[in-house]
Amino acid sequence: MGRRERPVDPADGPVAAFAVELRKLRQEAGGPSYRAMAARVPCSAATLAQAAAGDRLPTLPVTLAYVQACGGDVEQWRTRWEQALATAREATGSGGDPGRAPYRGLARFETADQAYFYGRTALVERVAELVQAHRLVVVVGPSGCGKSSLLRAGLVPRLRPRGVRVVTPGAHPRETLAEAALAGALLPKAGGEIGGEEVIVVDQFEETFTLRQDPGDQRAFIDALVTAGTDDRGGRVVLAVRADFFDHCARHPALMEAVRDSTVPVGPMSRSELREAITKPAAAAGLIVQRELTATVIEQVAGEPGGLPLMSHALLETWRRHHGKALTLADYEATGGIHGAVAHTAENLYADLTPTQRLRLRELLLRLVTPGEAGAQDTRRPVRRAELLTGDPHDPGPVLLERLAAARLITLDDDTADLAHEALLTAWPRLRSRRHDQRERQGHGAVRARRAGTAVGPGRRPQDHGVLGAEAVGRAVPGRTPVPRPGRAAPAAGRGRPGPAVASARRRRGPRPPGAGRV
Repeated sequence: MGRRERPVDPADGPVAAFAVELRKLRQEAGGPSYRAMAARVPCSAATLAQAAAGDRLPTLPVTLAYVQACGGDVEQWRTRWEQALATAREATGSGGDPGRAPYRGLARFETADQAYFYGRTALVERVAELVQAHRLVVVVGPSGCGKSSLLRAGLVPRLRPRGVRVVTPGAHPRETLAEAALAGALLPKAGGEIGGEEVIVVDQFEETFTLRQDPGDQRAFIDALVTAGTDDRGGRVVLAVRADFFDHCARHPALMEAVRDSTVPVGPMSRSELREAITKPAAAAGLIVQRELTATVIEQVAGEPGGLPLMSHALLETWRRHHGKALTLADYEATGGIHGAVAHTAENLYADLTPTQRLRLRELLLRLVTPGEAGAQDTRRPVRRAELLTGDPHDPGPVLLERLAAARLITLDDDTADLAHEALLTAWPRLRSRRHDQRERQGHGAVRARRAGTAVGPGRRPQDHGVLGAEAVGRAVPGRTPVPRPGRAAPAAGRGRPGPAVASARRRRGPRPPGAGRV
């Protein structure tokens, strides 16, 4: 037994009560010294002693190491730690209004979020300099590198007082041109009037190639942008495109010529930039970030492709759990961290749904995805709410959309629903597994269609319907009447038996990871 510990009164609060319980466990184990305990687990004696000091709630890993060193029930203590954390938050009035959160989660930073946008100062200046020197600029980078936030919360405020408009191509670029008045801003003006002070930011330019637009619309849209980049009387244009779609841009020689000297690659943040992105938003909200938390997040995100939205979501969930003025490592670990926070949020939502709601959730989410071709990554697919909802008063769709938006897994505007970020497609094992199964069905369905000489529809491909593709035909959806496939009865929702090839592929894949059940 080591030196005597400072007495702790369990009446002092949930943290003190938890420390008393840890000490009791150690006594029941025979009172080993902390040095002896440290020899059994990967924690120092000082760390283990601090866990039972009662000053603050120990992190979950330290708690479990303490329990393991004393021969306690690890799973039981995991539950007790989560209960203690929840009680401590309630006792200190934790949480806050999500509208004032210093982090955006999976969603992009908007222009109104400028006060919380950090870590890209040098890159914002680089893009602004190119906009000053060139009429057409392309910002290119992988999904999850922060292109949209860079432009909306970084570049747009930087270019003021210039007039700046931000648009996305959508499924109908000509409508986009009309609604945003792009034609007047981009094209040469009558009488030689100069429109050069106008800047058009086209975010998610890859939609020009992924949303199955009319070829004429696509050409007209790109031609208008190129015209602006080659005519001194037009406006200035900034395009943001995902790196894996840059080769589509290369198929338009005039576009590539216009951006030959004005293409900006967006790489991962440096460690110092990550530190800014972690600590300065919290400081702007009057909070501090525990040093251990900052170091942990930097270590996990540095060099992680597409890690920024995952980091932002984990920090948002950490903020929701905070109490007092500090964001702590304990709160962060409770979210699941970089690689678990998104799945944790999604699974919590999913667990509260009825079987009917889960079926409807699956359809809604899969409709918001456009499948990648030839091994390319899937992309999100903004869909008008009217196309997602049935109008049936018993359809759970409207409630599910609101719940997904409240969890920041999707975004909603006046008439459109969209995934908050494509990171959701890989960060939630349940959805990732379902998407994998859907790809297999689509592949076999396409083969059958080719053999039968049929198509999904005039001029359409299975992926034009989102990742449900041809499999959506005949599926039972609340408020909709299933349409049977030719020559067979409509199957029960989600109950179709996989063919031999699909079953064989599943056997090769082995068991699903935790949280990878069907959506």
